[in-house]
Formats: sequence, C-alpha cells, structure tokens
Amino acid sequence: MVAPKTKGKAKPVKKSVPKAKTPPTVKRAQDALASVHKVLDSEKKKVEAARKKAAAAKAKAVKSVKAVDKRAAKAASEAVRKASARVSELRKRAESAKVRLKEVVETARHKLAEEVMRERVLAHKAALSLKAEADKAKALAAHAARWSKVRSRADAKKVRALEKKLEAQMKKAKAKKPAAKKAAPKKKAVAKKKAAPKKKVAAKKAAPKKAAVKKKAVAKKKAAPKKKAAAKKKAAPKKKAAAKKKAAPKKKAVAKKKAAPKKKAAAKKK
Repeated sequence: MVAPKTKGKAKPVKKSVPKAKTPPTVKRAQDALASVHKVLDSEKKKVEAARKKAAAAKAKAVKSVKAVDKRAAKAASEAVRKASARVSELRKRAESAKVRLKEVVETARHKLAEEVMRERVLAHKAALSLKAEADKAKALAAHAARWSKVRSRADAKKVRALEKKLEAQMKKAKAKKPAAKKAAPKKKAVAKKKAAPKKKVAAKKAAPKKAAVKKKAVAKKKAAPKKKAAAKKKAAPKKKAAAKKKAAPKKKAVAKKKAAPKKKAAAKKK
C-alpha cells in the first residue's frame, strides 16, 4: 500500500508592500544628474579619442619635418585640452547635481517623516477618542448604577415614611369613630337646646307677618262678592242697550210684515 502523503506546513504568503511614490522634486533632480552623467560619459570618450589622435600626431610630427604635421599635432593637443576642459566642467555640474539631489532627497525625507508623524498623531488621537468614548460609556453606566441604587434606597425610605404616616392616620380615624358615635346624641341635644331660643325668636318675628297676610286674605274674600255685584250693576245698562239695538231691526221688520196686508186691503176699498 502507498503511504498517504503528509501535508507540509503552508508557506506564509508575503504581503506586497506598495512602494512609496517618489516626490516630483526628487525625480527632477535624479533626471538632471542622469543627463549630466550621460553627457560626461560621452565627453570622456571624446577626450580619450582626442588623446589617441594627439599622441599619433605628435609621433608623426617628431619623425616628420613638415610644418603641416607639426600644426596637426598642435591642433590635436588643443582639441584634447578643450575636451578635457569640457569634461572638468561637466564633472563640476555633476557634483552640483549630486549635491542638489542630496538636498532634495533630504528635504523629501523630512517632509515624509513629518507626514508620517502627523498620520501617527492623528491615528493615535482617533484611537484615544475611541477609548475615551468607551471609558465614558463605562463610567456613565457605573455612575447610573450607583445613582439608581442610592435613589431606590431614598425612595424606599420615603415610601416607608408615608406608609407609617397613613397607618397612624388610619389608627386615629378608627379610634375617633366610637367616640364620635357616643358623642353624637349629646351633640344633637346640645344643638337642639341652642337652636330652641333661636326658633322661638324667629317665630315671634314671623307672627306679625303671618297675621298681616291672613288679614289681607280675609279682606280679599269679603270684598270679592261686593266687587262682583258692583260689576254686574255697571254692566246691566250696557247689556240692555245692546239688546235693544239688536232687537230694534227685528221689531221693525215684523211690524212691516203685519201692516202690509192692511195697507193693501185699504187701497182696494178705495
């Protein structure tokens, strides 16, 4: 049988850390230094070629007696001198570019360090604010618990005091009820005694008023028949005159009816 393969420990995966972006000032300084070095390298090659050419021209001028060869050797030496001057100038420019690059890099490092410091400060501040909020919540909860305990004890004391007060009032009220029942008849008798003289005085004061009212009623009863008789007497002539007025036309009509046949008979006789 084939033995099962044992799985080895998995290798930890390395997290790729993003590279920090190069500041523009540093990038420009680096490009300037690179361009100077490139020109310097080309000038060095030219100087080497010029030196070789000058050496060949000198060797030829030494062997030759011609003025042309001597002028050529001299021109070649001048070309070497000029090329060397350009190289030395380019070297100075390269050195100044290096110094500039160092300064720019140092400034960028300081700025980066300041930014990192500010970020750390802000992160620490945020962490502290979160911790402060959590501690505040805990402290408030603890304070609320303590306060609720103290308040509940105080409220319980107040409730007990009120219960005792009400119980005492109930006991007093229960004790007063039998005493009030016993004292009720005495109070009624005392009240009647006190009220009796007042009632008598009131009755005496009201007696003349009642007698005057009775006299007025009796006088009205006695005067009523007389008033009715006088009214009848006054109304009798008016009633008779009205009856006569109503009966007069009727009598005239009856007399006319009775006299009509008599008048007709007399007229016929004539």
